[in-house]
Amino acid sequence: MASIFDIAEWFLAKERMTHKKLQKLCYYAVAWSWAIYPEPPIAEAVFEAWPHGPVCRVLYEKYKMYEFRYIPQGKKPNLLCEEEESFLEDTWATYGDMTGNALEALAHSEPPWQKARMMVDETSKSDKPILPEDMKEYYRSIYIRGDA
Repeated sequence: MASIFDIAEWFLAKERMTHKKLQKLCYYAVAWSWAIYPEPPIAEAVFEAWPHGPVCRVLYEKYKMYEFRYIPQGKKPNLLCEEEESFLEDTWATYGDMTGNALEALAHSEPPWQKARMMVDETSKSDKPILPEDMKEYYRSIYIRGDA
């Protein structure tokens, strides 16, 4: 299984991007893997419902020095298997052309983030996790309907 850092590096090999965009791309990769594949997902990671959308704290710590600047483009990790590569290509094809702000707005419109933010003020900090069961249920329902 890949790590969340492998997934981040894979996306950063595609293009330079903001921390916000990187976080959301990693979130969607993990969320959709919960929905499509038997457990475990493509990478074990906890995403918290922060005001600007889903954030993986360990990924945040690694890239927080960039603040709102672009994280430089990097090299693709060699640790991913063919199935993981294909899955990430699909994730990129779906979300890669979106900005960090557009991905934030999309995540805010979806039940997994909304449920984790329940009872938390819109701008307040929160470390409440977005539950894997909520990701699995919501994204699987889209996949089954054929909306994906």
